[in-house]
Amino acid sequence: MKTCYIFSAVEMKNNFPKPDKDDLIIAADAGYLNVQKAGLRPDVIIGDFDSSEKPSTDTPIETFPILKDDTDTMLAIKYGFNSGYKRFAIYGGLGGERTDHTIANIQSLAYIVDHGGEGFLVGENESFTLIKNSSITLHSEKGKTLSVFAYGGIAEGISIKGAVYETDNLTLTPFFPLGVSNKFKENTATVGVKNGCVLIKW
Repeated sequence: MKTCYIFSAVEMKNNFPKPDKDDLIIAADAGYLNVQKAGLRPDVIIGDFDSSEKPSTDTPIETFPILKDDTDTMLAIKYGFNSGYKRFAIYGGLGGERTDHTIANIQSLAYIVDHGGEGFLVGENESFTLIKNSSITLHSEKGKTLSVFAYGGIAEGISIKGAVYETDNLTLTPFFPLGVSNKFKENTATVGVKNGCVLIKW
């Protein structure tokens, strides 16, 4: 499936993607610096440029006011949806000095799912995704951490296969972190939920 790659502002040094020709590359504000480090060229740069200078480039730039409801990353997500993309991979959206932006980006995963898409937050050493009433198979390394959290309410009928602690019909609530610190038994694990949303970290 073609992917919309969004580069946000948290500095990254490695683990960059290799987009195909049909993919869309969006730099969200200062995320254009990560695009440059990745050796890529964005299709568009979007942002309010309140924390970075507007780059001098022939790449199309869409400038927004600082006073707005959407984060720069959310503006990029909406641009991707409007361009016909349903799969999103966000780089440079984890960590940094603004934990509130990390939380906002996790909420953005929920926005993507709620609008019929699939989203991933990709960092240098960890990634996040969110699923609703569905399942996903993840690829990693044996022994790497796999954590599952209820998101937005109670999540029922959770199944976890390919992990050290497996389950067929688990219920998680957002009030107790029962699903934290599982591990991959081999190189793949499958997580599913019958009713509700779960946030997955691996």
